[in-house]
Amino acid sequence: MSDSDSTSRIVPEEDRQGPPPPWRVEGLPDEPPQLAPRPSGVGLLPREPRFWIILLGLLLLNWFIYSWFAGGQGTARARVSYSQFRTEVDAGNVEEVTSVGSAIEGSFLTPVKLGIDAGVTVVLFRTERPSLGDDKVIDVLLAKGVTVNAQSLTRPVPFWQNLLFGFGPTVLLVGLFVVMFRRGGAGALTGMGRSRAKRVDNEPKRATFADVAGIDEAEDELIEIVDFLRNPERYQRLGATIPRGVLLSGPPGTGKTLLARAVAGEAGVPFFSLSASEFVEMIVGVGASRVRDLFEQAKKAAPAIMFIDELDAIGRARSSGAGLGGHDEREQTLNQILTEMDGFAGAAGVIVLAATNRPEILDPALLRPGRFDRHVVVNPPDIVGRRAILAVHSRQVPLDEDVDLAAVAASTPGMVGADLRNLVNEAALLAARRHRGSVCQADFTDAFDKVMLGTARAITVSPAERERTAVHESGHAVTGILMNPADPVRKVSIIPRGASLGVTLQAPAADRYDYDEAYLRGRIVMTLGGRAAEELVYGNVTTGAESDLEKVTQIARQMVGRWGMSAVIGPVAVLPRPGDGPLLPGVDATSPRTQELVDDEVRRILDECYVTALGLLADHRDRLEALARLLLERETLDEPDIYAAVGFARPGSSTAS
Repeated sequence: MSDSDSTSRIVPEEDRQGPPPPWRVEGLPDEPPQLAPRPSGVGLLPREPRFWIILLGLLLLNWFIYSWFAGGQGTARARVSYSQFRTEVDAGNVEEVTSVGSAIEGSFLTPVKLGIDAGVTVVLFRTERPSLGDDKVIDVLLAKGVTVNAQSLTRPVPFWQNLLFGFGPTVLLVGLFVVMFRRGGAGALTGMGRSRAKRVDNEPKRATFADVAGIDEAEDELIEIVDFLRNPERYQRLGATIPRGVLLSGPPGTGKTLLARAVAGEAGVPFFSLSASEFVEMIVGVGASRVRDLFEQAKKAAPAIMFIDELDAIGRARSSGAGLGGHDEREQTLNQILTEMDGFAGAAGVIVLAATNRPEILDPALLRPGRFDRHVVVNPPDIVGRRAILAVHSRQVPLDEDVDLAAVAASTPGMVGADLRNLVNEAALLAARRHRGSVCQADFTDAFDKVMLGTARAITVSPAERERTAVHESGHAVTGILMNPADPVRKVSIIPRGASLGVTLQAPAADRYDYDEAYLRGRIVMTLGGRAAEELVYGNVTTGAESDLEKVTQIARQMVGRWGMSAVIGPVAVLPRPGDGPLLPGVDATSPRTQELVDDEVRRILDECYVTALGLLADHRDRLEALARLLLERETLDEPDIYAAVGFARPGSSTAS
């Protein structure tokens, strides 16, 4: 595809002439009404009848409970015996009484003590008149001047108190629900099935293809989608249809999410973005409901782009075993996505972009034509791509004249876009910490050491341990230089960094995409060189080679079990890829005999490489000791000093041990 053709296909929206594209979404009218912008929340209260029925029930329940416990009781009165009541009447200590039937209520002139507890005194009382005969109590009361009422002394609770205490809690509860409804869109209860996708329409700083660099092949695949969204009649005239979905796969940090945002920014259409894990909830059916709601939103906004990140969270291949009720929540969500992407309803005008790091575990139904029609692999950038990515990320960074981005790109093989962005940011942070007005090459060098080797630690190391570390790292460097083919040794340091006391850095001179058996054996020999140097010089070994042993064991096992580099095992893959689980895809299990053979072959390869490392260092012990002495003196050596110390010419770039 030529640059002129690509430019002609991407025309700004304001420069195009003619009517808007004839978008039509299946299941919706041909001329959909103008929809108001979707609000972030909902109305003050929901309009569902069920809500109002629940609210009315809460009010009645609240009123009943209040009336049962508090209604009609008025002021609390102490119950006294009738004999004590007569005693107080005879003593002239009763101020006022009222009687309803046999019940008598009243008040004392002075407080009266109850029982033997002198701390309990009462003024208001209540008693019951026994039906044992007529004791003429009314005559005694009148004689003593007691006021006798014809109505109860208990005053009813005022209406405003009934209203406040009866309906107040319910009103507060309803207010809480209103806040939840307004802040949670549809509320925490009724909105559980609503999609949580973030919609982006016309932000001033939307990503475009100008922000994408180093992954030109993937970018070219997506330019066609942008052009279709802007000029659909060009393709519809020839009977072509846009892919329903595009799957972006590749290692983490290669720019899959950035590509999706750039497509939406270039096309100028609404962009719905969310992670696949946001679909799945503990309650079965919520994920499928959210999928339906998300596609419904996207259809109303068509043409639109929907981006689902980390698709493998819900897109894993379905198993034959049934979960609770026949399907678990993840499978129900996956089934709903399959239906929405290519079902009876369809989703014309909605393009689904998805990103994953593990496309091999996705369900085959997702990958078939009609769903994710196009698969775009986003690979780590080469040296030219890394140079372009560094230029993009350093646009807002003032660079010194001595900065050579091409040299930085050459020294960072294997780094992806996220790594390079972090490298530029670390260099800028170092320059700011050093009070510089611009970022220079030394800042990039120090930032590279920090990212690749770790942050230097200010710890005190004894002279004996420091010397042993120098011998260990010199063993790595010398065996790395002597092995052929091997990557050049770029840096050796005995400054403690990260979890190690020293570090040796190897980096290839050019990007490598394939490795032969000789190269892998050279890597093992170089990695075992530190342990071999300790044994050669001191006659014993330490725990400093722990990470080295882990690395060489992993390399040897993959040589034997995955890459067929063992004559005993042969060209048979018997081990899964790292992170894929204990079993090889398509194979139930390897036999115990095969596993023993793998272990024996791994041991044989490591033993042979260790003997090679010991032999090389024994033959070149003077070079080993010379490099160790210089390392003790200067602590950190770069490539020219390393090769000069061992007496070898430098070869024509990243692995740290």
